[in-house]
Parts: sequence; structure tokens; C-alpha cells
Amino acid sequence: MAKMGYGGIIAIVVAMALIFSYSIPGIRDGVGGGIDLVFGPLAGSVPFYVFIIILSALTAIYSSLIQKYTIDYEKMQEVQERMKAFQKDFREAQLSGDEKRIKKLEGRRDKMMKEQLDMSQNQFKPMAYIMIVSVPIFFWLLYRLSNFPDNIAITMPFFGLHTLTDMILGPVPAWIFWYMICSLTISQVVRKALGIGGI
Repeated sequence: MAKMGYGGIIAIVVAMALIFSYSIPGIRDGVGGGIDLVFGPLAGSVPFYVFIIILSALTAIYSSLIQKYTIDYEKMQEVQERMKAFQKDFREAQLSGDEKRIKKLEGRRDKMMKEQLDMSQNQFKPMAYIMIVSVPIFFWLLYRLSNFPDNIAITMPFFGLHTLTDMILGPVPAWIFWYMICSLTISQVVRKALGIGGI
């Protein structure tokens, strides 16, 4: 198993702590209030739904750059292609009842599984760094909309006209849905421009 460096371990621990702190109102509001000292004046200069687009663009660019320089996409594609070929060979051997071939392929399976595990670890490390930035932004959005609700209605994809504080997916407010739609859309453009694939 590939070992993760101290930097990766620290990033993961911090990211997990941020996620856990979401359940602690004092920490969540403290982080949100601190960030509001910087973002608050900026947010007041444009409609809030536009400011969410700006934030989602910044996080899309940041996360895409992190992934571009921490993930070996060529190696990832090679591993995926080898795994597809292996699975096809293994399935054919099982269907034909070729015990000798099955035994030979089973000997390769551990190596294939190790490669997949290494690839998963390499993908998890940048996700931790991304969360270090993304989670505080979510804290701030929650803080801002809780204390300064935005009553401007916008047309949401699939859901029609809503304000950002409306609940549109059970307990999920419209602002989260809006942020995710904007982030995913902008991220696809940024990733294409940087020449990196999806995860």
C-alpha cells in the first residue's frame, strides 16, 4: 500500500475536523462571521446569487488546479484500461470454465487491486485540500443567509422561481443547489481548458 506523506495526512485531518465542526454552531458561526468581515462588503456590491456564481468559479478553478498538479491522469487512465481488460479476461475465463486461466488471472488480481487502491488514495489527497477551502465557504454562505437573508427570487434549473433560502429538495436549501449547479458547470469548462479528465 502506498504511504501518504505528512502533508496529505494533515490535509485530511484538517478537512475532517472542518466537516465535524459543521455540527458545532459556535465554530460554524465563528468561522462564517470571520470570513464575513472580508466577503460581506464584497457580497453587498452584487446580487447574492451572482456572488455565489463568483465563489463557485473561484472554487472550481482552485480545485481543478489542485487536481491537475496532484493527480497523474495518464497513469489513472492506464490503470482503468488495464482493469477493464482484466475484468473482461476474467469474465471470459469464468464463462468458459478455464480453471488454469482463472488461477493465473487470480494471481494478477492482487496487483490490480493494489493499483486501484493507490489510484484511489491519489484522488483522495487533493479532495482533502479542496475541502479545506470549500467547507469554510459553505460555513460563510450559511452564516450570511441566516443573518442577512436574500429575498430576491431567481429561476432555478428544474425547480422554477425560488429565493435562495427556500427548501427545494427536502431539507436542502436552494442556495446549496444553486452553488452546486454553478460549481459543476464552471468546473467542466475549467477542466476542459486545463486538459484534465473527470474523477
